[in-house]
Amino acid sequence: MTTTAYGVNNPLAVKLWAKKLFKEALKETYLYKFTGAGTSSIIQIKDETSKGAGDRVTVGLRMQLSGDGVQGDGTLEGNEEALTTYTDNVFIDQLRHAVRSAGKMSEQRVPFSVREEAKDGLKDWWADRIDTWGFNQLCGYTAATDTRFTGNQAVIAPDSNHIARVGGVANDQSLTSANVFDLNQIDKCVERALTLSPMIRPVKVNGEDKYVMFLHPYQVFDLRTTTSDGQWLDIQKAAMMGGQTSKNPIYNGSLGEYNGVILHQSVRVTQGVNSATNAAVSSVRRAVFCGAQAGLMAYGKDSSDGEMSWVEELFDYGNQLGVSAGMIAGLKKTVFNSADFGTIVVPSYAVQHA
Repeated sequence: MTTTAYGVNNPLAVKLWAKKLFKEALKETYLYKFTGAGTSSIIQIKDETSKGAGDRVTVGLRMQLSGDGVQGDGTLEGNEEALTTYTDNVFIDQLRHAVRSAGKMSEQRVPFSVREEAKDGLKDWWADRIDTWGFNQLCGYTAATDTRFTGNQAVIAPDSNHIARVGGVANDQSLTSANVFDLNQIDKCVERALTLSPMIRPVKVNGEDKYVMFLHPYQVFDLRTTTSDGQWLDIQKAAMMGGQTSKNPIYNGSLGEYNGVILHQSVRVTQGVNSATNAAVSSVRRAVFCGAQAGLMAYGKDSSDGEMSWVEELFDYGNQLGVSAGMIAGLKKTVFNSADFGTIVVPSYAVQHA
């Protein structure tokens, strides 16, 4: 029987596996369904550096005009208003990881392909890393200082208008068991999102305005066990309503919806940050409320057509197979004029209950 096989370093195999790894890794990330090229995505993909040279993408924001205008035959000349614009940029860099076999005899002892397992292992590694990038950035987790874990750029702390600690306490380390997460925090976020300047834009879901909020499982427990009226039951009622909006990807895996906010649970929601030492506060979790363009992600030219680098090498006279996968990319929270653009961080006291 004649078969077609692609061996180590075959150019077609390398290209095929590079594309396959990229697609599978992104689909395994939790944030994949919130990412897209449009301005209504929670994390917007910017493709400028995937089409040309450069190590960063710059985006602009034009503020709304605020002048009074001129009525009747009043003189307009000399009463014009200057445009106010701000910029932000996302930096891209290369990140790689690799797997290497111990040798052909070691491979002989196991009933699986080291090459296949390397691909699956790298897929899981990249999915975990991209999600870690996203939550460290969106939560403003400045305790993470290794840029390999923060989207290839430093994390920016939330500004005072875009952080809302439960109970209004001054810092994360001051949160106590009296400051647990409940529905009031969601209502406060919606109010703040609509009244900030610029306001936090909602995403459009079948023509309806929606926000998304990510909670840690500890915060979800606190929310579900709040005994006062109008708490968790209201979320369940909204979740039972159904309708066409429930088919949108951002509803997949959600806890439910309350006050136009779709709630999601993730273990990657970060711990708190000590304001004095910048160390992690283990008794605190930073839920994050997100609107459109809360984050930016960009790729380099090597990932422009939906693939990672895939390199296979043989070592020790062909006895050992090594496989590496890399990507030139960057991810960050959107910030204009030193103010967060699409996020509100909600730290609350949150510890394991079991």
